[in-house]
Amino acid sequence: MDVIRTAVGLMSGTSMDGIDVALVRTDGRGFIERGPFLGLPYDAAFRGRLKRALELARPLTDRSERPGELREIELELTERHATAVTAFIERFGLAADAIDVLGFHGQTVLHRPDDGLTIQIGDGRELARRTGLSVVYDMRANDMVHGGQGAPLVPAYHAALAGKFQQAGEAVCFVNIGGISNLTYIGADGRIAAFDSGPGNTLIDQWVEMQTGRSYDPGGEIGGRGKVVAALAERYLESPFFRGNVRRSLDRGDFEPLRRDEASLEDGARTLAHVAAASIVKSAGFLPDSPSTYIICGGGRLNGTLMAEFAAMAEGAGSRVLTAEQAGFDGDAMEAEAWAYLAVRSLEGLPLTFPGTTGVAAAVSGGVLATP
Repeated sequence: MDVIRTAVGLMSGTSMDGIDVALVRTDGRGFIERGPFLGLPYDAAFRGRLKRALELARPLTDRSERPGELREIELELTERHATAVTAFIERFGLAADAIDVLGFHGQTVLHRPDDGLTIQIGDGRELARRTGLSVVYDMRANDMVHGGQGAPLVPAYHAALAGKFQQAGEAVCFVNIGGISNLTYIGADGRIAAFDSGPGNTLIDQWVEMQTGRSYDPGGEIGGRGKVVAALAERYLESPFFRGNVRRSLDRGDFEPLRRDEASLEDGARTLAHVAAASIVKSAGFLPDSPSTYIICGGGRLNGTLMAEFAAMAEGAGSRVLTAEQAGFDGDAMEAEAWAYLAVRSLEGLPLTFPGTTGVAAAVSGGVLATP
């Protein structure tokens, strides 16, 4: 009989906006019982520290290196995650000893899949010591050791969720619009294909912060007042990333931000929302088949301008578009839930990645276990 464990997932994504915490009870296979979720935003000063970490990581060639200030930022990030776990337990009246494992993503500060290099800061052993809980962390590295891209990892969870939603004969595609967007296709026959699809919120967030000091475009309101600058959109959409049959995972620095003088605030935000939407459509052309349904999760689903652009493109091609909530899920919690689910799969020695998701030679497990 499969063992059902209670796991808490911790996600700090490429948007660098905060820590998402979610609880899942699961056997790491088909049984999934979703629990509470809590989002804890970073303050502006710490977001600045994480941006500094990206700069410090740029010259690194060894994923274990943590020179000087980068180590200090790593310890601060770990402390914030420990505080988030405590806040989560207190908010929902949980018993700490009822939690079997934490799934800890950390913060990606460098991702160069072509060089076999991915670096996530966050000290799993220190997190275990501070929380008194077992922690599974560093879940990307083993995939890259075996020839994979190290991303995306969420598809294993998407595939498990699809079984509760998918209708006979229907292909479903989960679209996670975070800093970078990624797709998970689950065919009518259960076939899984997944890959990063292009820039999501990152370019929009960078543009709005440069122009206004605000960290994002709430609801897509700024972009909704602008128009698409075709030449700028084309510059992004003609990227080599969208050509060729080999899909690769992306780093947030793979697409250059707009320069301050290239567009008005509104036109820049609208153009980049269009780019985010069109990137999904262009990348979906590499899926095995056109999905009947797209399920949109991640922060990008809250950008009304981006969603309107994507829905017009997808529905024009005969696919329907649902937000995660319309499909019965929680679009904010899904990545954190996935990390909880993956932690349990790691404990069970089950695969986290597959040839159809990361390009790994054969399905492999991964993760490192730290105990208190």
